[in-house]
Amino acid sequence: MFERFSLQPSPKDWQTTWIARGELHDQRLGLPPGVSGVIFERARLVNVDFSGMWFAGFSVQDSTFEDCDFSGVTFEQLSLGTTRAQGPRNGIDWPQSVFRDCTFRRTRFASPTFFGNVRFEKCLFDRSRLREQTFTFGAEFVDCVFRGRVREVKFWGRPDVHDQDVLGRDHNDFTGNDFTGAELDYVAFHHIDLQAQRFPGLPGYALLDRISQRVDAVLPLVEHWPDPYHRDMAGFSLEFLADCALERNDDQALVSPLDMGRKLPPALREELFEALRRTPSDTSPG
Repeated sequence: MFERFSLQPSPKDWQTTWIARGELHDQRLGLPPGVSGVIFERARLVNVDFSGMWFAGFSVQDSTFEDCDFSGVTFEQLSLGTTRAQGPRNGIDWPQSVFRDCTFRRTRFASPTFFGNVRFEKCLFDRSRLREQTFTFGAEFVDCVFRGRVREVKFWGRPDVHDQDVLGRDHNDFTGNDFTGAELDYVAFHHIDLQAQRFPGLPGYALLDRISQRVDAVLPLVEHWPDPYHRDMAGFSLEFLADCALERNDDQALVSPLDMGRKLPPALREELFEALRRTPSDTSPG
C-alpha cells in the first residue's frame, strides 16, 4: 500500500530537490514556485500529466508510473531506478522502478541519463531526444514502441556482472519492442534476442543471421576493389561486425549500409550491404 501523496523539501541541507512520496492519481503534477528538482521515492503515480515541464533534476527510486504523459518534458539531469539506502545488504537492495503505458513524445532525455534498475512496459518513445545513452545496463524494455531518431543508444540483455546481486537477476527483459518507425543511428543491442523484436519494414536495415559466414563470403568481393583504402576500411568494418555479432548476439545483427564503413562511397556501401543480405553462396565474385 502507498501512503497519501506528499511533496516536501529534502531534509538534507545540501540537497535542493524536493521529495515526492505516496500515491497520486488523475491530475497534473504541481510543483511549488521555484522548485525544479524532484526525487520520487516509494511513489505511485497514475494518469499524471507532466507534459511540457522542465526539470533541473528528476530522480526515481522504487516508484511506479502508469499512464503518465511526459510529452515535451525536458530533463536536465535524469536518474531512473537508482539505489536507496536500506541498511545492511541482505538480498535485493536496488528496488526496481516501473514506467507502464507512459508516453514520451518529443521528450528531451538528459544526456547521459542514468538508467538504473528501471523497467519500461508498453511505453511510447515518439520522436524523443533519446541519444547518447550508454548507462543502460539495468534497464528493461518490454512491448515498447520507438519512433523517430534513436541515436547512440546501447540496449543490454544482461546487467553488468557487478550489479547482478543487487538487481536480483542476471538478465534484462527485452522483448516485443517495435522499432519499425524508428531511425537507428549507432544503436547497439547486446545479448538481446533480435528475433523477439519488431524490425520488419525498417528502411535501410536488415536483420541477418550467420553474420560471420556472410562476412567470410563477402570479403573476396572487397579484395577485387582497386582502391586499397576502401579495401582496408571495408575489411575492418566487416570483421568488426562479425566479431560483435558472435560475441554479443549469437551471430545475429541488425545491419545497415553504414555498418559497411561510414566513409566508404555510398555505392560501395550498398554493394556490400546487398551482398550480405543474399545467401553466402550467392556472394562469391562472379
